[in-house]
Amino acid sequence: MGALNQAQAELKDIAVDVADALVRVDDSRSQFRSFQPGVGPFGEPQLVKLIATRLNELSKYQSAACTKRSPDLLIPGKWAIEFKIARPYGDNGKEAENWSVNLLHPYQGNVSAIGDCYKLAKMTGLERKAIIVIGYEHVPPKIELIPLIKSFEVIAERVSGIRLSARVEIRREGLIHPVHQALRVFAWEVLAVAV
Repeated sequence: MGALNQAQAELKDIAVDVADALVRVDDSRSQFRSFQPGVGPFGEPQLVKLIATRLNELSKYQSAACTKRSPDLLIPGKWAIEFKIARPYGDNGKEAENWSVNLLHPYQGNVSAIGDCYKLAKMTGLERKAIIVIGYEHVPPKIELIPLIKSFEVIAERVSGIRLSARVEIRREGLIHPVHQALRVFAWEVLAVAV
């Protein structure tokens, strides 16, 4: 298996483990602040910490997954990962304002997924670099995430010069939150960024 195929297989394994970790958090009926129970309302820093804790329970990560300021999650010698959340609806069931901006803002130095790709490209170290988007939908979706995900890919590649691997996608349904009923994990390796 070539290095690129091996990396894609590793990224898919990580995406599956992230989805499984989030389902376990959801199954625990954890509650973030005063929001309804379930994994959907958690903020990005809290989610990444929970993911790292769950990954470190798996022997293949050798308790090495750690949260950092940059990248969000580091698996030393293997992967540097940045996370973003795509949540079209809030805990109250109302459509969230500006919910898609975190993926599409095409400028360096900001907190969007594209900004994170630029940041990853500048990192030194042996780790492969990846961006993971955690998204939530109703079942069936009231607002589907795929148009946003495709828009991210087009802007990243055609506008910002970011070369991404093929998309990895994992879906889980049956979450306990009445609004965030389905979990979607999208992952890409950041292969190169035009200077």
